[in-house]
Amino acid sequence: MNKINNVFVVDDDDAVRKSLRMLLKTEGYTVATFPSADEFLAVCNQETAGCIILDVNMPEMDGPSMQEELNRRGLNLPIIFLSGQGSIPITVRALKAGAMDFLTKPVDGTELLACVKLALEKSADMQKQAADSQSKASLLATLTEREKEILSLIVAGYANKDIAERLGISFRTVETHRAHIMEKTGASNLKDLLTLGMSTNP
Repeated sequence: MNKINNVFVVDDDDAVRKSLRMLLKTEGYTVATFPSADEFLAVCNQETAGCIILDVNMPEMDGPSMQEELNRRGLNLPIIFLSGQGSIPITVRALKAGAMDFLTKPVDGTELLACVKLALEKSADMQKQAADSQSKASLLATLTEREKEILSLIVAGYANKDIAERLGISFRTVETHRAHIMEKTGASNLKDLLTLGMSTNP
């Protein structure tokens, strides 16, 4: 797994951006800073990987609103919120929407770095899961409609004999299709087939 090292700081306070940039770069992170949510959203896309340190209170679009926009776009970037005047309702809202943590300013550097480490590990896990899902989707796309039909019945727990009866084909034909499915997908046993088939129905 490739190590993800990118940290995005979104805060309208120039002094905060500079101090966080210095702290994070000292620890070897790749840091990009943005003075507004709009500027970050303008460059963020499906390929963006890393974590976000996000100010709660910003003009125009605040932190929780940016978080909601990221969720709407399906961009799953771990977020660490920073607030100078955090309230319980805002904290609950952010955490329910998937935030990693909610820290108050002035933030303790050691605590923040620990949060960043965990957030980047989570980002790497999400990237791996996305890559695995894409790989499985590509393998499934190589199957014929009949092979997909048989795979779905295998996942549903049907034996070859039952599949043959349900589809009105011979037992030998089912075996042949099953062999083709395993060959095309690289599955070596029933467990692999089940894992692959269930990935289409999360």
